[in-house]
Amino acid sequence: MGRPVMSETITSVIPGAKAPTPKPWIDAIHAYVPGKSKGKDGRPLIKLSANENPLGTSPAALAARAQAPALYPDPDSTALREAIGAAHGIDAARVVMGTGSDELLNLAAQGYAGVGDEVVYVRYGFSVYDIAARRCGATPVVAPDLDYGTDVDALLALVSERTRVVFVANPNNPTGSYLPAGEIARLHAALPADVLLVIDQAYGEYVAPEDADGALALAEAHENVLVTRTFSKIFGLAGERIGWATGAPSLVATLNRIRGPFNVSATGQAMALAALGDPGFLEASRVHNRDERARFVAKLEALGNHGLRPLPSQANFVLVLFEGKLSAEVAFDGLADRGYIVRWLPGQGLPQALRITIGKAEDMDTIAAALREMAEDAK
Repeated sequence: MGRPVMSETITSVIPGAKAPTPKPWIDAIHAYVPGKSKGKDGRPLIKLSANENPLGTSPAALAARAQAPALYPDPDSTALREAIGAAHGIDAARVVMGTGSDELLNLAAQGYAGVGDEVVYVRYGFSVYDIAARRCGATPVVAPDLDYGTDVDALLALVSERTRVVFVANPNNPTGSYLPAGEIARLHAALPADVLLVIDQAYGEYVAPEDADGALALAEAHENVLVTRTFSKIFGLAGERIGWATGAPSLVATLNRIRGPFNVSATGQAMALAALGDPGFLEASRVHNRDERARFVAKLEALGNHGLRPLPSQANFVLVLFEGKLSAEVAFDGLADRGYIVRWLPGQGLPQALRITIGKAEDMDTIAAALREMAEDAK
């Protein structure tokens, strides 16, 4: 017998029929917009829009990729958690792995906030915080910034009996600003014990050890501090989606209950483990970023009379404000014409700014020269 023919009435939409309706807080989410890698005409460009490591990936991690088995991964990422614990002086039982730190940020909100609750973060903070708050039905509350940076007093002024989670990125994305240890400690000390403080250190490895913000020690000593990190940035493993968090056993247990099973691939675990075992690559990446960022900022500061203002950064990018005749949009298009894609951020309330990843030395020189040329030609 032949295959039965499906009735057309079954496969077509019935006029007037109802469809599933998302919850109103889901409908209010603006989907995350990643950094682009192509121009408006589809032409591939040198990508300085996603804060990836210009040095690539540790050779040891690349070698480990070829050896990873095509089987279900260890669901607990045991070896990787132990290596993270050893590297940072943390009990491995207090480490939880995520599909990038993005998963862990979302899980933190999901685990501790819901309908009727509030999630607080600073204006010009990481755009995932708004998504994380809304997807669990909580209300996002946005604190005023302090010259594009995090203002501890502004955050604390918005904490109420409905506050359940406070997100702070340190260094902050997309502005690059940084709170020193004293300010992080002051923020935590003023929060109620039942409010979860999430300190997002996606760019933490770029900070000089002597300037550490003390978040890991706070997470070890207190029940309401969660620190998140990622292998996407300085380790050059963005494509593998590997993040981790540490906090009190109760926090880790909550995230483990709701994270995805087998959420870190076998390949990702093997590569991250090898990357942790290659401190030389890590240090080379940190030094390259420090030196090239300083050179690039100095070139931009020389254009201050043209209205270009690079904000201080502790990350692997610089947010450049365009406060003169040259607009950020025109500069964005001009850099694309010259073969580079950076991040223009009108969707995050920053139409006057470009976030520029620190790339290779020759690329930063080319971009600085192009910005000078465009600024001098602006009418």
